[in-house]
Amino acid sequence: MTLILQALINGLMTGALIAVPAIGFSAIFAVLRYPNFAIASYATIGAFAAWWANTTLGLPVIPSLALAFAVTGVVGVLSEETALKRLRDNGALIVAIASIALNLVLENIVRFIFGNDMKGYDLPLARDLRFGELRIGPQQLQSLALSVAIMAAMFLFLRYTRFGKAMRAVADNPDLARLKGIDPARIAIVTVFLGAGLSGVGGVLIGLDTSIDPLTGYRVLLSVFAAAVLGGLGSIPGAVVGALALGMAEELALIVVPATYRTAVGFVAILLMLTIRPRGILGERAS
Repeated sequence: MTLILQALINGLMTGALIAVPAIGFSAIFAVLRYPNFAIASYATIGAFAAWWANTTLGLPVIPSLALAFAVTGVVGVLSEETALKRLRDNGALIVAIASIALNLVLENIVRFIFGNDMKGYDLPLARDLRFGELRIGPQQLQSLALSVAIMAAMFLFLRYTRFGKAMRAVADNPDLARLKGIDPARIAIVTVFLGAGLSGVGGVLIGLDTSIDPLTGYRVLLSVFAAAVLGGLGSIPGAVVGALALGMAEELALIVVPATYRTAVGFVAILLMLTIRPRGILGERAS
């Protein structure tokens, strides 16, 4: 029983980390109607931007997170405007493939600048907290609190701000939104900035939990995509639900299978969900 409880706690922590970039992925899909796989490189860029701010400028975690959000948001918008935007008329599949190529380019730029070695943030070491036989790392709790705060801020932004309501309107029906005076192109730029920025913050949170290297984002890409599919592509609440469900499923699977098969849980989750419920847990569109 203790083993299962520990797996569920670890899964909740893992799911919360995956949820942040999954929200960014779903937001971009909802408004621009294509899966942007370059979020993996955005997560890596965010992780390195925060690492540079933390180790070179001596900034603590939260200012480093803010810098990572801004840097990856700008990189996302520049990438969208220069490389992906002109391909949108050719269909979602073409843009998705182009985003994979873009991901490789950005990933190798990070490798050229920072090298291939693993790097860690300059954080004080702390002992795990113990609750009976259960253990929780202080850094895990901090990352969970930051993830929850970011998710709450995103929820409030989408529900109560004028720009958030405009994003939801464009996601539901861009033609009707245009008739109401909303500029979908402007909303698309803001959405890409937010989506890329959230992916970068997600990369930082993942790096705080372990370490970072040029493949930091690539390693979680499948989990982020699986979380978005599980919750329903384009659904922000669905991305959170999908990420938490996937995180706990991955950790529970480690009880019965070796850690090398952990990634397979994401593949199985995608296959099962597409077979049983193509629109996902909370999704409204099947495509």
